[in-house]
Amino acid sequence: MKEKFRFFHRLKVRYSEIDGQKIVFNAHYLTYLDVANGEYFQEGLGLDLHTIMAEGHFNFVLVKSTLEYKNSARLGDWLEIGCRVSRMGISSFTMEFLITRVGEDTPIVVAEIIYVNYDPEKHRSQPIPEYIRNRIREFEGLQE
Repeated sequence: MKEKFRFFHRLKVRYSEIDGQKIVFNAHYLTYLDVANGEYFQEGLGLDLHTIMAEGHFNFVLVKSTLEYKNSARLGDWLEIGCRVSRMGISSFTMEFLITRVGEDTPIVVAEIIYVNYDPEKHRSQPIPEYIRNRIREFEGLQE
């Protein structure tokens, strides 16, 4: 599964993220995906999200998330989060995620999230800017 991903972000499970069963509490996985998503745009695509969002051209919001819990992460585990844009519409895009332990291939979480480029001034969706579409296409090798 990892071969589908060109970008990975690593993070370590902290004590505050585990529950009574001494495994990562399920809601924290969404935070892990959100962190990796931000790094994908910043490090992977080389885009400055702060500037882009301040300019009002690209400000994406989550509209649907699907997570499949395959295994459990534990305190101190180093996790590797693969993320990629798998589809782009006019104003929306779909990202796929894979969480594993560093050095392992067994999935802990497999996820798909749909985001929409949102105009916070007009409170509605807006098209993804062409320069961002092109950067994603180039990085992921997407055809439209």
